[in-house]
Amino acid sequence: MPGRIPDRDITAIREQTRIEEVIGEYVALRRAGADSMKGLCPFHDEKSPSFHVRPNHGHFHCFGCGEGGDVYTFLQKQEHISFVEAVEQLADRIGYRINYEGGGTAITRDRGTRARLVAANAAAQRYYAEQLRTPDAQVAREFLKDRGFDGATAEKFGCGYAPAGWDTMTKVLLSQGFTFDELEAAGLSKQGKMGPIDRFHRRLLWPIRNLGGDVIGFGARKLFDDDNLGKYMNTPETMLYKKSQVLFGLDLAKRDIAKGHQVVIVEGYTDVMAMHCAGVTTAVASCGTAFGEDHLALIRRLMMDDSYFRGEVIYTFDGDAAGKAAALKAFEGEQSISGQTFVAVAPDGMDPCELRQRSGDAAVRDLIARRVPMFEFAIKAILGNHDLDTAEGRVAALRETVPVVARIRDVALRDEYARQLAGWVGWEDVAQVLSRVRQEAKRGRGPQRGPDRSRRPGRAATPEAATPVQTIRPLANDPRLWPQREALKSALQYPALAGTVFDSLPVECFTEPAYALIRQAVADAGGTAAGLTGAAWVDAVNQAVDNPALSPLVTELAVEDMPVEEDGLPRYITSVLARSQEVWVGAQIADLKSKLRRMSPSTDPDGYNALFGDLVALESYRRSLLEQAFDDGADTA
Repeated sequence: MPGRIPDRDITAIREQTRIEEVIGEYVALRRAGADSMKGLCPFHDEKSPSFHVRPNHGHFHCFGCGEGGDVYTFLQKQEHISFVEAVEQLADRIGYRINYEGGGTAITRDRGTRARLVAANAAAQRYYAEQLRTPDAQVAREFLKDRGFDGATAEKFGCGYAPAGWDTMTKVLLSQGFTFDELEAAGLSKQGKMGPIDRFHRRLLWPIRNLGGDVIGFGARKLFDDDNLGKYMNTPETMLYKKSQVLFGLDLAKRDIAKGHQVVIVEGYTDVMAMHCAGVTTAVASCGTAFGEDHLALIRRLMMDDSYFRGEVIYTFDGDAAGKAAALKAFEGEQSISGQTFVAVAPDGMDPCELRQRSGDAAVRDLIARRVPMFEFAIKAILGNHDLDTAEGRVAALRETVPVVARIRDVALRDEYARQLAGWVGWEDVAQVLSRVRQEAKRGRGPQRGPDRSRRPGRAATPEAATPVQTIRPLANDPRLWPQREALKSALQYPALAGTVFDSLPVECFTEPAYALIRQAVADAGGTAAGLTGAAWVDAVNQAVDNPALSPLVTELAVEDMPVEEDGLPRYITSVLARSQEVWVGAQIADLKSKLRRMSPSTDPDGYNALFGDLVALESYRRSLLEQAFDDGADTA
């Protein structure tokens, strides 16, 4: 056993890992101020970015769903792995050698399961790639060559060949220290009648990678007529490989997708290769399943970097009936972006790979340039089933297409397509078609069939739907609590600037119970004088919080933007802390005045004068605090 990972290694790995680079492999992040980046949350569907990352503080937080934490937390939630596996994965990433307590520094086979499966897939990919260069793989090389792919292209996409032996690859990986259980869990091997055997035999292979570039599975293409297991095979569902959540080619295309706000969806591995070779470097393909909502959510997070969706999703389908059916199915899917969804259909039923073979790279690029809107394609596909030269055909066409147009949620777009429908059908009374579409839309509205608008990302949950965590969290925009919130943000994000002034603030300054508990946690963690910063400091406060339900609020405060530029932080924090003290001193002044009103100077002159002296001193102190607050923070408060 490798033993326990010591806290010093956990801290060192976290501090040496750039959280924005790790998260940036899953989410397109943009600068949003000093030490702040934002993007679309990978943990819930949203249209306006509410997911924030603080690189210098090593934390992330989503103000839409409340998820937050450090880089370990992100990997655990995103990859569904354990804490130990997250630590080991990041250690591998930065080349850090973990000194296991009770074990050695060697990377042993007892490390986290996920790390072992990734290593097994990587070893298998190297083996298969080597086999592609052997004489036995001549048929596989000819297959690629016949489709216009040279050796460099095959190497770029990691193509390989599974040899004919029943257990050749399994024996090689077993000799490298992997166990059969690991190979089986990775989807590389399976139990045969006579013992462990390879999953793939005599097939051309493509490695399927996640966004981080790790090989997590394989797609395999039949090469020989006596192979009766189907034209294509894929790695079965494993801890790493979830076919509804991976896209072939995304590791190569992700940067251009984010940069160009465009993705091209094709249907096969060779289609992806053809697109990239032709210069369409945003092409990807689903693996062993249809392109679905999970795939779309993944793409949207990479493309959208603004408060509205401005990217293009371009589907390429074969020009045959199956291709049209696939396009219509796509139309029925996620319509929140259908206005930016297009269809490109190659002539003569060709796929992009065949088109490139016949007409060259320019024809592939032209195919994408000639894309048509998804709505238009879907409607015209239905119209193609009717004889529009007859009155009966035109009536039947309208009866079938009016409900389709009525399902378009964008009212302005729906009306425009109603007008175009009249022209496509050849119906002279445009107003009549428009009226029928509007009536159909009203009839079909009924109960909300789309997402619950009351829970749209970025909008606060209703009290009835609120979770226990949400009910104890104060509103971020409550003006009464502004000084308390900003003071805590200062202490969590810039403990050195908040310093002894914050540490001197009594818990009574924080009238909001949640803020008071966090203030106490800061003290219990050693105060700002503890010398901790960044993720280590926030974690220390989180561990000191009595109520675990407040942990997301601590992370939120540690990530939320400060309303000033970095060079204005010292003045701003001074003003915030002065304001917090002033509010508390004001409450004490009010209490003293109340006591004085209840006292008689004649019956207890000494007590009265002593209390009055305290009042004068406190009011003088309050005035000095107000001067600090307004002198330093008037521009930002």
